[in-house]
Amino acid sequence: MTLRLILPFLILLAFTQIHAQSILGKWKTIDDETGQPKAIVEIYQKGDKYFGKIVELFRKPGEDPNPKCTECEDYRKDQPIKGMVIVSDMVLDEDEYVDGQILDPKKGSVYDCKMWLENGNLMVRGYKFFFYRTQTWYRVK
Repeated sequence: MTLRLILPFLILLAFTQIHAQSILGKWKTIDDETGQPKAIVEIYQKGDKYFGKIVELFRKPGEDPNPKCTECEDYRKDQPIKGMVIVSDMVLDEDEYVDGQILDPKKGSVYDCKMWLENGNLMVRGYKFFFYRTQTWYRVK
């Protein structure tokens, strides 16, 4: 084979590998207490920082289809949860995304955040001091 035929294949292969390892895209979150799907969060990039907003909520019959963040204490107070930015200011540091924050809209609490990919899933850790909770988010295809 000539280099002209091999080079486009190698570029395509490299792009596929980079994209496969990216946190960009949509992720399904699971409720820690019930084990049921809770929301779809879309991770996107602005400049060199990464953010995540809720693009879909999984609601049970009888639940408010458009809940607001009544427990929030910042600018998100009483704002609709759907469309809300809950992950902010994450920066890539080698193979982890760090130095950002994550909001738990159910409790209105903001935590420091760290994220990394593991076995194709997004591991999301919210923490304060030495106390932390890690969730597994699943890529939406």
